[in-house]
Amino acid sequence: MFTRSIWNAHSEKTSFKTLDQNIEVDVAIIGGGITGITTAQLLKSSGLRVAVLEAKEVGRGTSGHSTGNLYVITDQLLSPIKNKYDNSVLQTVLQARTEAFSLIARNVKDYNIDCDYKTQSMYVFEDSFTNKIEEELDTARAAGLAHNEITALPVPVEFYRGMEIPGQATFNPLLYVQGLARHIDDDKCNIYENTEVREITEENSEVRLITTSGNVKARQVIHATHTPKGIEVQYHTVLGAYREYGIAAKLEDNSLYPDGIYWGYQDKEKFSIRSYERNGEKFLLCIGKPHKVGQAEDNEEHIRKLIDFVGERFRIKEVVYKWGGQHYKPADLLPYIGKKSSSSRQYVATGFATDGLVYGTLSAQIISAEILGKGTLYDGIFKASRHQPLKAAKEFIKENADVAVEFVKGLFTAEMKEMEAVLPGEAKIIVKDNHKIAVHRDREGVLTATSAICTHMGCQVHFNNAEETWDCPCHGSRFSKTGEVIEGPALRPLKRLDELT
Repeated sequence: MFTRSIWNAHSEKTSFKTLDQNIEVDVAIIGGGITGITTAQLLKSSGLRVAVLEAKEVGRGTSGHSTGNLYVITDQLLSPIKNKYDNSVLQTVLQARTEAFSLIARNVKDYNIDCDYKTQSMYVFEDSFTNKIEEELDTARAAGLAHNEITALPVPVEFYRGMEIPGQATFNPLLYVQGLARHIDDDKCNIYENTEVREITEENSEVRLITTSGNVKARQVIHATHTPKGIEVQYHTVLGAYREYGIAAKLEDNSLYPDGIYWGYQDKEKFSIRSYERNGEKFLLCIGKPHKVGQAEDNEEHIRKLIDFVGERFRIKEVVYKWGGQHYKPADLLPYIGKKSSSSRQYVATGFATDGLVYGTLSAQIISAEILGKGTLYDGIFKASRHQPLKAAKEFIKENADVAVEFVKGLFTAEMKEMEAVLPGEAKIIVKDNHKIAVHRDREGVLTATSAICTHMGCQVHFNNAEETWDCPCHGSRFSKTGEVIEGPALRPLKRLDELT
């Protein structure tokens, strides 16, 4: 069973108000993570009236389940971008991410945000020869990225070859987002928590949002939700939704907590290790074991493997925190940032892979500049309305093949007439009166049941036994045991049994 993330455990309670009336603003931002709060900061500073609508609590979604690592390279490293595009595009990506990184550092300093920000080196390495590091070294040289080749590491992991990238950083992302939000919340920039957007309609001169507690009319709307809300086929078909896991452990020996960020490749599978210290208390963090959302038979096994991996290399005193985080991989390796289309009043920021802390900040810079009529040097390569079939073809086919398989699985399940009674600790999809029902009984015997059909585009959900959620394998929407939306493009909760007809 998962606990909360280390960032949620080491954060502060926020108390932003809930929307309780109809309002009109210049820009409405859906989502109160690093993307939404940074965008609000930049738009507010230019004099616009802004409202941030957060379904739960500021920063406690994707931002509060991230790694807390800040770096200028990307999830896929450097060479895949150069190989798919060219060196000039790679240099532009590095420049854009460096500017976003710098904005985070300035905000920490200017607002005196207590978020354990620390400049560190990043180490990328492999445990055996695969030519990966050789290619990365060549690409870093061509791109002009400051780096050093290394021949050893100060951590007890298998090592063959690696590179150091100095001047990167770590922080507590949730404390950062909470601190920034507190500094910008005022009459010009209202931040609303526990305000869930349920419907979006766009007309010629405005966008209207219907929420659970009030309605919003805005000249522009920004989807700062990690993946766009609603049925946005042009994005959902070129994004792969993945979950990745993290643990935070205390070690027997305090001298073994390493400085730096370590990205390693163990049997070609990536993992990351780094330390975190808050109020004199130290932890070792390990992140890895990704899989497509809703397509793991045993989510808890991913956490067990992380614990085994760390335990074989460090003397663990106690595993204190275990959590999962979600990301969306773009088929052509670059995020989608900006207007949905040339005539739209809605903006999206998605496809960050596991690079969302920096890409989310970059999105804020690009989108705010576009709304203010300024533009940036990076509008073209990250353009949200782009379509590059040759760049995305291989991944596009893979992601959509997975979606098709999940639709078919749902059809087969619908033909099942009977299933054994759900036991304590179990979850099953059963068929009742021609409806697929998602049923879970907790270890105390309490039974919950909702529709098993995702409200986004009709896929059948799958139970995540580690986090006790119903996850959609098609586009990454996630729901609580009682059906409330936790994450993803779905706007509405799973239907209650009394709503099925």
